[in-house]
Amino acid sequence: MPDHQQHPQHRIGVILVIVSAMVFSSAGIFTKGVETAAWDIIFWRGVFAAGFTLLYLGLRGALRREVRAMTRPAYGAALLLASGTAAFIPAFKLSTVANVAIIYAAAPFVAAALAWGLIREAPTKTVMIASTAAFAGVFVILSGSLGSLHIAGDALALWMTCMMAGSMVIYRRFPETPAALPAALSSIILLPIAAILGAPFEVPVSDLPVLAAFGLVFAVASVTLSEGARRLPSAETALLSILEMPLAPVLALLILNEHPALQTLAGGAIILIAIVWSQRKGAASGGGQAKAP
Repeated sequence: MPDHQQHPQHRIGVILVIVSAMVFSSAGIFTKGVETAAWDIIFWRGVFAAGFTLLYLGLRGALRREVRAMTRPAYGAALLLASGTAAFIPAFKLSTVANVAIIYAAAPFVAAALAWGLIREAPTKTVMIASTAAFAGVFVILSGSLGSLHIAGDALALWMTCMMAGSMVIYRRFPETPAALPAALSSIILLPIAAILGAPFEVPVSDLPVLAAFGLVFAVASVTLSEGARRLPSAETALLSILEMPLAPVLALLILNEHPALQTLAGGAIILIAIVWSQRKGAASGGGQAKAP
């Protein structure tokens, strides 16, 4: 792909992943903002997320095209996203917003390892330095919260991180894979499971507007992440997506009055600086261009 085509695509990818991270950072607020159980949240969020996504595709006239583009990688991405979602919501119920966001900061390492092992895509030196700095930020945060970690919730958050990193690698390796329909399918896959394991039709009517908003947020975040991932190296996508990590605890503080430790704030600042530095360094050197797989 010519250089003049790579630069705009890289910039678009960066913007899309940042938007996704900002939107995803509100997930803990929606999950903890209602008394509804995890599987009931998964059910109703899935209904609304799939509905909004399919409506979006229909209005764009893109539904038929995405159906035709559904290949094995697309179904694989849908399964990974579904598995990640099944872990993501309970993780917030069993742990803190900050802890879940912190664990997701491991995504650059997971994505880089998967990309190197599966598609032989080596991350750039800039991305590896920034990822190392981000990992240092995680250690700073953990130093202030190790005593309060909830093992089950943190294990689910780690599983979610692995699933999201796997989907990033799929979109990097197969950039023609549709973004919106697999995201909708990931929600639909979980509906019968959530209906069996939960009691979605007993959810208070007053919670439904919140869950509808959550579904819209999830639809926007999933599509922008997938669209961005196809334009960027896997490790860079994961690195940008952890912008959610410093944002989520701030929202939890402002809305849920969930106070992060000083170490959480310091570690989040380190991660934010690492992300900004990696982007400025990549732009200055021209090394941030997306490489065709």
